[in-house]
Amino acid sequence: MKRIAAFVLLAALSLAGSIPLQAQRISPQNNARRSQKANKKQQKMLKKMNKKATKAQRKANKRANRRYR
Repeated sequence: MKRIAAFVLLAALSLAGSIPLQAQRISPQNNARRSQKANKKQQKMLKKMNKKATKAQRKANKRANRRYR
């Protein structure tokens, strides 16, 4: 299993090395689009984590209020 993984990794690296550098260059428009996409993904993840934290805090408050009744 490890041999197969190592062979696949070696093949992928050799293919990436054989592509000309000019083909690997990223245009400014493409770079901007990737940057915007990454920003959007990060904002979405932050919003999701914030929502989870808020929900956990609400749940903790409910538990605390139940104990003191």
